[in-house]
Amino acid sequence: MRITRYKTELDTARHNIIVKESAINYACDKLDSPGVIVKMFNDVFGLNKLAEEYVYLAAFSTAYKVLGVFEVSHGTVDITPANPREIFIRLLLSGASCFVICHNHPSGNCTPSKEDITFTKRLKECSGLMGITFTDHIITGSGYYSFRENSLL
Repeated sequence: MRITRYKTELDTARHNIIVKESAINYACDKLDSPGVIVKMFNDVFGLNKLAEEYVYLAAFSTAYKVLGVFEVSHGTVDITPANPREIFIRLLLSGASCFVICHNHPSGNCTPSKEDITFTKRLKECSGLMGITFTDHIITGSGYYSFRENSLL
């Protein structure tokens, strides 16, 4: 499968557009479970090795074909600001019908913080309004934590 990383830029009219940053062939048929998704983020982006928190977005088609991966936010050792607006801009521009958020905890402790839980609830509300399915929020570190697997999504 081809994993393409995009970023957003402004065009000459100051409208958001997506721009391809890089692409890699990844030896996997489908990103259809939290464990497989975490493995891809760790293999391709080294998410479990990063010293600061990063939030990534994987946008999918209805058939779970990866439309693109975006770095949404990069913060400090224990926090990174992320806003639904920036996430949904990327989802709409890529034509996604569903998505997964994945972020790292540099401490290695994958237990969600109060802020992680609040952020997930907010994204779930927004996804319902937008009609784009929020499939999972995954935290990686020493192992992983899936909100879907733990019935919090």
